[in-house]
Amino acid sequence: MRHGKKFNHLGRQKGHRKALLANMAVSLIEHKKISTTVAKAKALRQFVEPLITKAKTDDMNSRRTVFRYLQKKEAVQELFGEVAAKVADRPGGYTRILKTGNRLGDNADTCIIELVDFNENMLTVAKPKKTRRRKSTKKTAPKAEDVIEAKEDNVSVVEDATIVDEVKEEAPKAEAPQKEDENSEEESSEEKKDEDKAE
Repeated sequence: MRHGKKFNHLGRQKGHRKALLANMAVSLIEHKKISTTVAKAKALRQFVEPLITKAKTDDMNSRRTVFRYLQKKEAVQELFGEVAAKVADRPGGYTRILKTGNRLGDNADTCIIELVDFNENMLTVAKPKKTRRRKSTKKTAPKAEDVIEAKEDNVSVVEDATIVDEVKEEAPKAEAPQKEDENSEEESSEEKKDEDKAE
């Protein structure tokens, strides 16, 4: 039984898995970004992040410990030089996994794993979006003070206004005859039908 054993074996024996992760870590440190499968990237993240944390303290013991895992002198120099300087103020989370879809041959989930501080596109500070808000269409009940002020304003407006006695009654009269014409046309057509039936 393998209860509680959450470690991903990646389908390899211990020596092969150790060499695989060491080589991938060296490539990540040298190139700052590599393309691989999601499972390998997650295993690599667990492998390389403690090494980057160790590289923050630049002493002989840390260098020997990191060299024991990586087994490549140039990668250790790069890690303790350029990489450690960039991640000095970051408290963990040095890598980012960006999924890129499935591989054509075996449909494996592929991704890009990269060092966070070396991606220039993501480092640019994005301006916060301005949100547009619509004005509320619901009318709220006015406060008592506003109602009193509005009544006073209306009274003053009524006093200043001049009364105009012009009343436009032409438009309703024009509409009424049209309706009567339509009704008379309908009646005449009904009368014609009645006459045709009578004959």
